[in-house]
Amino acid sequence: MLLYYDPRFLDHETGSHPECAQRLREVIGHLDTEQSALDAQRPVWQPATDEQLNRVHAELVLRFLQDLADSGGGHADPDTVVSPVSVDVARLAAGALCDAVGRVLAGEDQRALCLVRPPGHHALADRVMGFCLFNNIAVAAEAALAGGLERVMIIDWDVHHGNGTQAIFYDDPRVGFFSVHRWPFYPGTGDVDETGIGDGLGATRNLPVKFGTSRDDYRALVLRELEDFADRIKPQLVLVSAGFDGHREDPIGSLGLETEDFVWLTQATTQIADSYSDGRLVSTLEGGYNPPILAECVATHLKHLRIN
Repeated sequence: MLLYYDPRFLDHETGSHPECAQRLREVIGHLDTEQSALDAQRPVWQPATDEQLNRVHAELVLRFLQDLADSGGGHADPDTVVSPVSVDVARLAAGALCDAVGRVLAGEDQRALCLVRPPGHHALADRVMGFCLFNNIAVAAEAALAGGLERVMIIDWDVHHGNGTQAIFYDDPRVGFFSVHRWPFYPGTGDVDETGIGDGLGATRNLPVKFGTSRDDYRALVLRELEDFADRIKPQLVLVSAGFDGHREDPIGSLGLETEDFVWLTQATTQIADSYSDGRLVSTLEGGYNPPILAECVATHLKHLRIN
């Protein structure tokens, strides 16, 4: 098991913003006592290059963010804070996923978890959005395609729809995007009829879930649709946007989930990886804004990612 974390992720300073450094401080503090984390390999990696980022993001995004950081920081959009070192930190985050994909495809290990910030799945090709600077999971998917794969599947269970990821691959049949999320809710995308366009028609599947849906109904829906979609995509690599803000105690999201629900969610994704991609799976942290609860959920996720 590969585990990616760097103290520099704490340097993305957001003040009293919900997406704050305390999220990762709590997670790492908790994992320091977990055997599953202590036994994991901790790779050393490089920040994402311009080439890797430009496979997803327009050059104007990189220039805009760097200019904002160089001028002392500020708001890249109403919800997204940039500090003087945020671009460097975001490059490091995207680089972690690229490195994880490279190592997994090279056979160094079958699974990786990237505990990074800022998160990524709202970032569009040409625009910063929703706490996210670079779309880490999309950069990872493009790295996998550049590495020779023909089919990648992204599973996103963050409480918010991963609109950026969907938009980036909406016409691309090589990348299957599966999202289960609260609906109606921010960012307003992710209805069931959003299934892709052109060659990508059918390569997007959205499961919008109303607030108040029972945990049993949520589970039945996900398990039924996930296997069906995976059989359509037949991925050679599984990528996971692992957001934990569906937990009932999350102050921003909540779909009434409990920590134990992330056991079966993790197991379902690893089963897809085992069935279709020789176990190859890379997961990355997205949302989760109750730091102690987030720490519990991440520990649960890591434990059940491990190959026994």
